[in-house]
Amino acid sequence: MSSHQPTRSRRTTERKGDVRERAILDTCEALLAEKGYEAMTVGDIAQGAGITRGALYFYFGSKQEVVTALVARTVEHLWERSRAAARTDEPREAIAAAMRRTVELWTEHGLVMRTAIDLSLTVPEIGELWSRTADAFTTAITAVLERAGVQPGTEPDQASPMARALCWMIERSFYHASQQSREDLRKASSTCEHIWKVSAGLTA
Repeated sequence: MSSHQPTRSRRTTERKGDVRERAILDTCEALLAEKGYEAMTVGDIAQGAGITRGALYFYFGSKQEVVTALVARTVEHLWERSRAAARTDEPREAIAAAMRRTVELWTEHGLVMRTAIDLSLTVPEIGELWSRTADAFTTAITAVLERAGVQPGTEPDQASPMARALCWMIERSFYHASQQSREDLRKASSTCEHIWKVSAGLTA
């Protein structure tokens, strides 16, 4: 039996198929904006990517798999940006850099981010991706808080739980602001940045 079964073919053909796969994901993101998750179909995605339904199924088994891969691609950018911010030595600059990068990502891919949040409770793969994203961002926030002098630990006034609360505050704030305008995103970012600095004791 051939090793190129649909469920395993993506990894084995990734190099020669990466351009087509990228087209599928780009089309999916455009269709999310045009039609929404519920209304778009596998046929819509295939047509937009310039391929047949059969060709699309070579890469993805369902619409849900396409969206999951799109979310994975998007949150990888978030992981990279949060890790980069965590490596900045000066806490104030680390916070400012993290918020700038978060604004950039939500400006570029806010619809994907909102879709990920909306589907995270009903699509296990997306839920796991989003949970890992939150963990990565929480780890980055924790590192910044500790460098600013917040005590490490798991008590309510210590770095780890404070970081998790800040992470979910930022997620909710950006989720709602991204549905309004770039100016609302900017304002939400400024508010979240201020609260983060207050939590870190950096407002004096």
